[in-house]
Amino acid sequence: MYEASMRIPLLVRYPREIPGAGVSDQIALNVDFAPTLLDYAGIAIPDDIQGSSLRTSLAGETPADWRTSMYYRYWMHLAHFNIPAHYGVRTECYKLIYYYGEALGSGGAIDRSTPPEWELFDLEKDSHEMQNVYADPAYAGIVVELKAEVVAERLPNLNPL
Repeated sequence: MYEASMRIPLLVRYPREIPGAGVSDQIALNVDFAPTLLDYAGIAIPDDIQGSSLRTSLAGETPADWRTSMYYRYWMHLAHFNIPAHYGVRTECYKLIYYYGEALGSGGAIDRSTPPEWELFDLEKDSHEMQNVYADPAYAGIVVELKAEVVAERLPNLNPL
């Protein structure tokens, strides 16, 4: 869930509507691609589709109801590079990650427990995510807020088995 694997540039060119040389810091996700393409094609976006159209954002505006955080989950426990299963939430300023350390029956995951662990990064002060400030008392309020955000973001994304 580190920035190096999450902050992926998206290049879009559509001179009829998108001003050139624009840059946006809005949180965009891969699930936004389908609604965006449907929107530009003039096709109604189904209510049950994940994501939101980036069309307004690409025109240089920020929609009033645009997301302020994003949820992430990695379930391939220890399968690649010995990385434990984890989930978390990222906002503009912070990132909270919980390594829950269990395979939970996920296909391809290694069924071996690892100790649970929390990480919190202040992205404004530590853009390279080198200082875990989870245990720092100065961030206690942020931890509470982000844990609530994890729950709010996680519930709609639960995978019914």
